[in-house]
Amino acid sequence: MSEIRFGTDGWRAVIAEDYTFDNVRAVTQATAEYLQRHDLADREVAIGYDTRFLSGSFARAAAEVIGDQVACGIDIPTDGEVRRENYIHYHCRHLDGFDFDKLTPKSLRQGAYTVELPGIVGPVRAREPFLPHDWSKAQAATDKPVKVTLPGPMTVADTSVDLFYDDDRRLGRDLAAALNAEVRALADTGCRYIQIDEPLFARYPAKALAFGIEDLDRCWHGVPGDVTKIAHMCCGYPNKLDDTDYPKADPGAYFELAAALDRSAVDAVSIEDAHRHNDLSLLDLFARKTVILGLVTIASSRLESEEEIRERLLAALRHLPPERLIAAPDCGLGYFSREIAMQKMTLLSRAAKSV
Repeated sequence: MSEIRFGTDGWRAVIAEDYTFDNVRAVTQATAEYLQRHDLADREVAIGYDTRFLSGSFARAAAEVIGDQVACGIDIPTDGEVRRENYIHYHCRHLDGFDFDKLTPKSLRQGAYTVELPGIVGPVRAREPFLPHDWSKAQAATDKPVKVTLPGPMTVADTSVDLFYDDDRRLGRDLAAALNAEVRALADTGCRYIQIDEPLFARYPAKALAFGIEDLDRCWHGVPGDVTKIAHMCCGYPNKLDDTDYPKADPGAYFELAAALDRSAVDAVSIEDAHRHNDLSLLDLFARKTVILGLVTIASSRLESEEEIRERLLAALRHLPPERLIAAPDCGLGYFSREIAMQKMTLLSRAAKSV
C-alpha cells in the first residue's frame, strides 16, 4: 500500500498511483473506525472528490447546470463551479507561491470556524491561464453569455496563511496582479461577464477601504470596456442548510463601502438582501453602478413567493432605475437539491420579468 496523504480539501493523490481501489478501501475503513471510536456513527458523511479528473464528465455536468439555469429563465448563467473543489483554492492551485502539502490551522470569518489552510511560502505569480478553458467549455453549452467568477485578493489572503510576505498590502498587490492575468486571459478568450468575489469586504470594511478596493481595481487593469466587471460581496454562509443563527457580517458594512465602490473600476456591485433585508436607502449611494440585488436566500429551503420577490424589486426600483438593477440570489445555491435550486431560480426569473 502506498502512502496516503491528506490536504486542505481531502485526500491528495495521483490517480492509479496513490489513489487506488485498495487505498480507497483503507481510507473508508479507517474513517468508519474513527466514527465508531468517537461515537459519531450516527452522523452523515460527505464524500468529496478531485474535480480536476474526468474533464469531459465535468464539462457535461457544467452543461447540465447551465441548461437548468436557462430553463429557469436566467439570462446570465454560470457553470455552477462544478470543476472546483471550492471557489478559492481551485484558483490558488494554479498560482506559484502556495504550498498545499504543509497546512496551518487558522481561524476564519471573525472566528466563525477554524480550518487548516495552505501557506503562502513564496512570491505569488500567475502561471498559464486556466479559466479560459473552463469558460470555453461552459459557453459551448448555451447561446446565453456565461459569467465566470474568481476569488478576490482580500478573500484569497484571508483563506490562506501568509508565511512569506508579512505585509498585507504587498501580498494584496501580488495577488491582484496574478488575478489580473487570468481576468485578461478570460477577456481575450471572449468572456464578457467576469465577477470577483470579495466577501471579506463586508467582514473587514476598514481593510477594504484602506487597500482592498484598490487591489480589486488592479484586477481589472487592461480589461476591455465591453467586459462587464462585477464585484460580489456576500455576508457569510452557515455550516448547514436551514441554520438560521449563524454569524453574518455587520449590516452597516455595505453603507461604509458604497461610496468607494461607486468610484471604483467595477460596473456592477452584487450584494445580499434576501436573508437579511437592507435599508434600501443604501441603493441611493450607488449613483453610477448597477446593483445586483440578492432576492432569494441561499441557506434556507423555504421558497420565496413570486409576489414576495416582486414586492422587494418594486421597493428597490424606488431607489434605482430599472437599467441599473439586476435580480439574483444572495450568493451560490450549492446547499440546495437540484429541485429546490430550480424552483428558486424560476420564481426569481418570473418575478423579475413581471416588473
